[in-house]
Amino acid sequence: MEKWDASYDVVVVGSGAGGLTAALTARLKGLTSLVVEKTNKFGGSSSLSGGAIWVPNNVYLEQAGLKDTMEKAEAYIDATVGDRVPAARKRAYLTRGPEMVKYLHEHTNHVRFKYIPGYSDYYPEAPGGFPQGRSVEPIVFDLKKLGEERNNMRRANLPTYGMVMNAYEFHKVNMITRTWIGKKTSLKIGMRLMRSIFTGYRPAALGEALIGRLRLSLMEAKGDVWLSTAFSEYVTEGGRVTGMLAVRNGKTVRIEAKRGVILAAGGFSHSQPLRERYLPHPTSAEWTSAAEGQTGDILAASLRLGAGIDLMDRVWGAPSAVPPGEKPFFLVADRGIPNMMVVNGAGERYVNEAVPYHEFVDTMYAKNKPEAPTTPSWMILDQRAKNRYIFLGLFPGQPFPKRWLDNGFVKKGGTPAELAGQIGMDPAKLTATFERFNRMAERGVDEDFRRGQSAYDRYYGDPTLLNPSLAPIAKAPFYAVPVVPGDIGTKGGLVTDEYARVLKEDGTPIGGLFATGNCSAAVMGETYPGPGATLGPAMTFGYVAASYLAEQKP
Repeated sequence: MEKWDASYDVVVVGSGAGGLTAALTARLKGLTSLVVEKTNKFGGSSSLSGGAIWVPNNVYLEQAGLKDTMEKAEAYIDATVGDRVPAARKRAYLTRGPEMVKYLHEHTNHVRFKYIPGYSDYYPEAPGGFPQGRSVEPIVFDLKKLGEERNNMRRANLPTYGMVMNAYEFHKVNMITRTWIGKKTSLKIGMRLMRSIFTGYRPAALGEALIGRLRLSLMEAKGDVWLSTAFSEYVTEGGRVTGMLAVRNGKTVRIEAKRGVILAAGGFSHSQPLRERYLPHPTSAEWTSAAEGQTGDILAASLRLGAGIDLMDRVWGAPSAVPPGEKPFFLVADRGIPNMMVVNGAGERYVNEAVPYHEFVDTMYAKNKPEAPTTPSWMILDQRAKNRYIFLGLFPGQPFPKRWLDNGFVKKGGTPAELAGQIGMDPAKLTATFERFNRMAERGVDEDFRRGQSAYDRYYGDPTLLNPSLAPIAKAPFYAVPVVPGDIGTKGGLVTDEYARVLKEDGTPIGGLFATGNCSAAVMGETYPGPGATLGPAMTFGYVAASYLAEQKP
């Protein structure tokens, strides 16, 4: 027998929220744990995310007075996810999720969330849906508490010009020119910026706050994290996973996992060959907002063990605008503002622009036709929208960067017909689309796609308008940017059970192997019930896997 270079009870692959939660839970339950991270930064896609978690009936919702129940949550999951996912796994999420949130609240000093009032479930009108939302987000965190370790954290580098804001605050700041609460919230954020300048305070929000809180908790629990350590292969004995080979700083190391290996390695968004093999076409790794390094490294080795896979043709869809040579802009709030519409290559609307982002991407693929392509689509807005709302990370009234106009990423026209000429579509068709849209917008009723009828549609809209997400596109000049079917991660992967155990194709578990997050087939199936329905399950089943291992005999 070759000797081990290192030995732990639990070895976790991947350092996002799911992986850190798994390793932290293992330590808190008395097991030794190691996180191995392929890149030289910890945090994964979780660091780049909004940081919210969607876990129905959790302690923070209870404290906020939200009257959620298991019955309501089950009704909603059944209405949205349906029977695409086994009932035992759905129920495990709804029972163990609140348990995970409470456990981390009670057993750490730092993992803290607060309710986001009004951030609607994505299908609030469905049975059990909540128009006021179920999501909670991490409290703003001072990165200075991490000491030098903060230099190893993946940063989102959002274009906010030094201003740090959480999701609830952004929702208000987006209306800085329209509401008093927008102005008041902006002042609060400005004071936070001044504090950071003059006191050394290093605030982080969203996914950075979540990862910072989890990493500090793991540091205090004495859990290890190895960066620049890439998974290579499993070590097995008698059909059971007993450890793994990894390449650490160019050297192969053997790491024993006495209780088990927990995979939290993310999906395959950055692997163009795997995208071509599994995802709908067209597809491009340049469209993803997932963290670098997510190339599906654990997939081939797991298939060699006989692991089953599912949902490989699905992504966590994220309609995106990708300037040449730059990172994608994930269009979330941008699609909820008024004075804006999205058209296909023939100059026609084909979707409610404000629908949940994964549904938008699904519709892009479903409606894509040679004579009316939707990949790319075109997001069109007028100068009034540009003056009033945040768009592509630019504050109200801030001009588009000159390079975007010069390289053709942003098209500009004084009339709808002129804009159509810039894009390369029929001027008469686009002009007719403008005219119909504006007639409906004047009345505040979208007869074609019902934009603004759902509470979710209205969340990012303008509350001063009759229909918060609908207003005419009438003030020249007009702008258009291409929109592609991007993603925040792939959602297909290894099939797991209610204990997060990786299952073979025959349904039996592979001993010693567990998975959570985007390397596993999503518990949300083909849909996306609410803000944080990616991170919530990743953390929950990381907690479930570590708890299961803690209960087993060595």
